[in-house]
Amino acid sequence: MPRKLLLPYKSVFSHFRAPRGLHDSLAMNAARSGYRVFSANSTAASTELAKKITERLGAELGKSVVYQETNGETRVEIKESVRGQDIFIIQTIPRDVNTAVMELLIMAYALKTSCARNIIGVIPYFPYSKQSKMRKRGSIVCKLLASMLAKAGLTHIITMDLHQKEIQGFFSFPVDNLRASPFLLQYIQEEIPDYRNAVIVAKSPGAAKRAQSYAERLRLGLAVIHGEAQCTEQDMDDGRHSPPMLKNATVHPGLELPVMMAKEKPPITVVGDVGGRIAIIVDDIIDDVESFVAAAEILKERGAYKIFVMATHGLLSADAPRLIEESSIDEVVVTNTVPHEVQKLQCPKIKTVDISLILSEAIRRIHNGESMAYLFRNITVDD
Repeated sequence: MPRKLLLPYKSVFSHFRAPRGLHDSLAMNAARSGYRVFSANSTAASTELAKKITERLGAELGKSVVYQETNGETRVEIKESVRGQDIFIIQTIPRDVNTAVMELLIMAYALKTSCARNIIGVIPYFPYSKQSKMRKRGSIVCKLLASMLAKAGLTHIITMDLHQKEIQGFFSFPVDNLRASPFLLQYIQEEIPDYRNAVIVAKSPGAAKRAQSYAERLRLGLAVIHGEAQCTEQDMDDGRHSPPMLKNATVHPGLELPVMMAKEKPPITVVGDVGGRIAIIVDDIIDDVESFVAAAEILKERGAYKIFVMATHGLLSADAPRLIEESSIDEVVVTNTVPHEVQKLQCPKIKTVDISLILSEAIRRIHNGESMAYLFRNITVDD
């Protein structure tokens, strides 16, 4: 049989010409970064943080539609292909918490069914984080939410200043719990001219660790308010005595236990000197502001001439703006993890610190497979 002539590899494909537009399409695909950023919020006020993050990344916000139908159901539509890409969903939590949670779950599930490679939730303020312990005959709702997010398709989350660090153990996927303290510390150093004459204040013994961290970094004194009127989380009955113990129950003589005296809150005292100083109260969440207002009154009575409140998450629910405006507090500084533009219009004392820089850097590092250690430098376990 005659031998077939084998053409060179290049000459075989030189006979084929790509259809018009294919070269442009290939170039576009090659230029893609391999990740997309979406916002799961249906309200324009809640998408401001997402826009700032995408501007820092030099990317465009993913095309999607999130809205509430007339019957109250949430509908999410993804308007572009996400197959094989890393998807970051930015979800800030406005006052309607449950709607925000459903928006996040439905968008994650929609992206999962659209064959996204990884789905990372960027949730600066993690909702239900205060319900992370068993109380009475309730439930650990934070654990339930973590399971729902995993079931919906999330493979990773980025959050900030969890109310309890142990919440990270509720998740079956990685959690990066970023810190806002560098931005708040920078604000203190740059916006409070005489901050060297300040003292860091914990409004309860439970917040002493956070206050101590701020005081050590700023080389300032520390004060703790003790004896608050309301019950703390540690004092609440967790309902483990079920059924209730009987007063007249017979006890074996050899099993009599010492009687535990009931706790009684002492009068409100300030441990530390605040006279003639600037008082800076630090905490992770400022929601119902009554305790902060009461702490400010005590500090004013003890001689503090200016009072600041620093918190990561400014929920500022109910009448918080009015109460702050009428109080002895001079300024409330919070980050933009939670939208609060309406509250700022009601109370000029509220100031905002932008944390989009660290969130955008976290997104970039996760997508590129880089170490996150740089974002946690000089941060100890107790911070």
